[in-house]
Amino acid sequence: MQTRTDFAMIPTREEIATVERDIRFFPTMNPNPDVLGADQVDAWNQDGYLAPLDVLDAKEADDYRSYFDRLLSEALAAGRDSYSISSAHLKHDRVWDLLHHPNIVGPIRDLLGEDVIGWGAHFFCKLPGDGKRVDWHQDCSYWPLTPTKAITAWLAIDDADPENGCMEVFAGSHTFGLIDFVDSDATAGNVLDQTVAHPEQYGRLLATPLRAGQMSIHSDLLLHGSLPNESARRRCGLTLRYCPADVTAYLDWNQKGVVVSGSADERSWPGAARPQA
Repeated sequence: MQTRTDFAMIPTREEIATVERDIRFFPTMNPNPDVLGADQVDAWNQDGYLAPLDVLDAKEADDYRSYFDRLLSEALAAGRDSYSISSAHLKHDRVWDLLHHPNIVGPIRDLLGEDVIGWGAHFFCKLPGDGKRVDWHQDCSYWPLTPTKAITAWLAIDDADPENGCMEVFAGSHTFGLIDFVDSDATAGNVLDQTVAHPEQYGRLLATPLRAGQMSIHSDLLLHGSLPNESARRRCGLTLRYCPADVTAYLDWNQKGVVVSGSADERSWPGAARPQA
């Protein structure tokens, strides 16, 4: 297979098709979670989604927002757009630190087990009135990972609500395996290149408003998306991606993995170093 050095690139559909994957939801069996309540574990298994969960206090949230403001300013000055800050834990020390944050890793560990890999960090920033949407999709359709046990923590950098395009989910859709999708034209305003038609048949629609410093978590099989930001306020969230250490990563994606809890076989997850900037 091709060696991939730019992890900001999304694998092509042809590359993903070369990976034999076990695609199904694996319910959490944890009668004694450390951070989450037993009712939250049950809700996770039923919905494939949990929110809101508190991560940062107001002062910390303001500090990280100022930090992101600087990263965004640098990206825009370099001619990139507001969605381009990807694999950020490999480039920015404070994003690396957030990937390890105990208030994020704790709930993830309750759901995935002791040995947890953090492997992704991507800012999804909708500027005021940018008109872009994220069509209905499942994360697993983009990722060369097997089995499908990955979890995304969506950390609100700004307050997110329906007015500025907060994430929406179809709770329960994670139990349907890989759902058929069609190509979507990015020039028509979709941030991604695919969409699932008639998602309402797979679950119940929930909006997911969050205050800055709160997070939601969702399964890699959950249908989710977001409407355009038509407001005068920015809406930025940092997606942090995790999986248990028994997941296999293809297309060299294991090279960006970091052990955030427990341990892992170095042959499968060799471990990326903390950046110095």
